[in-house]
Order: sequence, then C-alpha cells, then structure tokens
Amino acid sequence: MMRRVLSSGRVLAGLILVILVLTCAIAAPWIAPHDPDEQDLIAMLLPAAWQAGGDASHFLGTDGLGRDVLSRLLHGARIAMTVAVTASLGALIAGATLAYIAGYLGGRVDWLIGRAIDVWMSFPPVILSLILMTGLGTGARNVILAIVLVDWTRFCRVLRAEVIVTARRDYVTAARLVGFSHFRTVIREIVPATIPLLVTLLTLEMGIAVVVEAILSFVGLGVKSSQVAWGQMIADGREAIYQAPWNLLAPVLAIFLTVAAFNLLGDGLRRTLDVRMVEGRE
Repeated sequence: MMRRVLSSGRVLAGLILVILVLTCAIAAPWIAPHDPDEQDLIAMLLPAAWQAGGDASHFLGTDGLGRDVLSRLLHGARIAMTVAVTASLGALIAGATLAYIAGYLGGRVDWLIGRAIDVWMSFPPVILSLILMTGLGTGARNVILAIVLVDWTRFCRVLRAEVIVTARRDYVTAARLVGFSHFRTVIREIVPATIPLLVTLLTLEMGIAVVVEAILSFVGLGVKSSQVAWGQMIADGREAIYQAPWNLLAPVLAIFLTVAAFNLLGDGLRRTLDVRMVEGRE
C-alpha cells in the first residue's frame, strides 16, 4: 500500500510542498535573515531585491515599518502550521468520536447527533468562527478552539455515513457473535476500515484551517498583534500595494501554495487509499 501511495504524483507533489512549508516553519528562527519584529524606519517599503532600488539583505523588501517581509513570511508559517495541525487533529477527534457512536449505535443516538450536525452546519463556517472569536478573544489557542468547534461537523457527517455502511459488514457481525464488546468491535473492526477516509479528511481540513486562520488574522480576530501571521501581513500589505506589492503578494502566495499542498495530498490519498476507486481503475 505504501508503494502505491508514493507512486501517486498528487501525493508526492503535495507531500513535498507540505514538507517544505513545515521545514520553513520549524527552522524559521535560524533561517530568517532578520528579526521579524525589528523595525527600520529608514528602510520602509523597500522593493524586492531584484527590483530597482532593492536591497540584497531584504530579499522580498520591507513593509511600512521597515520589517523584513521574508522573515515575517517564514515566522508566519509557524502560526499557520501550528493552527493547521492542532485544530485539524482536535476537530478529527471530536467529530470522529461522535461519528463512531452515531454510526455504530444508530437509533435515537444517531438521530440526535444527526440533528446536531444539521443545526450546527446551518451557520456559515466563517461567520460562526468570527462570532466565536468575538466571544473568546484573540490568540492562537482561541483560533484553534474556534476551528475545532466549527469544523468537527465536517468529520462527523462524512465519517458517520461510512461507519453506518461498515457496521453492516459480515465481519463486524461475526465479531459481535463471538463476544466482542461494542467498544472492542469499533476499535478492532470499524476504525481500521475507516482510517483511509480519516487521513484524507485530515489533510483536507488542514488546508481549510490555514485559510480560516488567515481570514481571522486579516480582520484582527486571529492571533495577537505580537505574533506574525499571514493574514496580518495581507492586511498590512494592502495599504501599500502599489509602492511595495510583495508585501501583499508574498503571504497570498504562501497561503495558496500551502492550501494547494494539503489539497493535492488529500486528493492523492483519497485516490490511492479508497478501495472503490482503485478497483474502478483496475
């Protein structure tokens, strides 16, 4: 299976890009050429190094306070990846737990959880995130909590349908006949069968989390002002888009590449791990 996964062009392209962004995030304190918060009012709005008037020490130029754009871009990756990984795992745990309970037990439990999903998903996700952040306050932890509270439904809705189908398989019935408890049946028989779907949903959710974090930071409801975030960079860069376009273009491209990486990885995993799609191609 691992060989089939790695033979997919989508998986390889997405994995390479994700590793690249993750490496930049982890190594940002060592590879960033400047302190991301260091201001130089004499060197405000410098163009990129390859443009006329550019400075080689500021490869992507500087912002309106003379801060190095490349350094802020690298440090912004730390917030983006932290939120993407942590929030996605939190949403997966919450949504998957409820999905296994609803899909396996069925009946009133399934009906109650299904209605809760319908009600929660009736609110636009971004609007609901903004409302939650207004009450919770700014900060990376609150951004993560808001994404978990909003996006658990993505996992629960999709996984619940898969669990319902899997719970009707003959091997699950056989496990119950030989005396497996409900918990053991779910852990030993149903969870392994749904892992490919969970992995795919997780990677796709990471891309969504990056976008949501950027939107919240853009409107000032994301991370604190003392932290560097791509959404903040976009908000600052739009004020000087004509004098220093890379202030805006750099974080936009970073978000685009990161989200594209997670989407490529998720789509590639879906195509290689989904047995039905593999059998269809064969």
